[in-house]
Amino acid sequence: MSLRSLVKAAAPALVLALVSLVHATPAAAAGDPVRGKTLGYTCLGCHGIETYKNVYPTFSVPKLRGQHAGYIAKALKAYRKGDRSHGTMHAQAASLSDQDIDDMAAYLAGDAVLEDANATPVGTPPAAVAPCASCHGLVGVPDEGSRAAGSPTMAGQYADYLAHAIEGYRNGSRRDGLMQPSLVANLSAADIKAITEFYARQKPALATVPMKEKKPKEAR
Repeated sequence: MSLRSLVKAAAPALVLALVSLVHATPAAAAGDPVRGKTLGYTCLGCHGIETYKNVYPTFSVPKLRGQHAGYIAKALKAYRKGDRSHGTMHAQAASLSDQDIDDMAAYLAGDAVLEDANATPVGTPPAAVAPCASCHGLVGVPDEGSRAAGSPTMAGQYADYLAHAIEGYRNGSRRDGLMQPSLVANLSAADIKAITEFYARQKPALATVPMKEKKPKEAR
């Protein structure tokens, strides 16, 4: 059975949940990317450097350019609240207002990668990807409804970062109404490797925010 067929078979069980999440999620405030660039220049100290690594644990700092702004805002609010465990990110987000977060997310996202219903996967999709694709899309780019529900784009993201995120949902250091621990609890190490490496190869891909966009010293 093809991945498209597997996704189609799995989708009905998720439709009602996604619809209820979409209607329960308030519309995101429009962010101001100009103000967001001013507020978010410090983000580029990590997110503006290709292959920059977080340490203890070690994983690649995620790519943000092309991610949809709603998800970046959601992530920042989770760090602010403590639903994501990361000392530096919590410290960065703790003093931000909702509008600050929306503005920063609008800047960091730039032009979001959008779904292409006719996209052809790069490589053969592993069977373990099928449940993920129901929300994250066949090539790691969610459709409009899944984006509104809070599903991130994963196409082109670093594989080790995706593995770190999955482990966070498994062990409870990341808490999210959409990504319940049960969805990833039974994944084997081989499954996680197959899923993350597949999505890391997909295109159109997320990118690192260009460091050249960082504010010059005299303008700070």
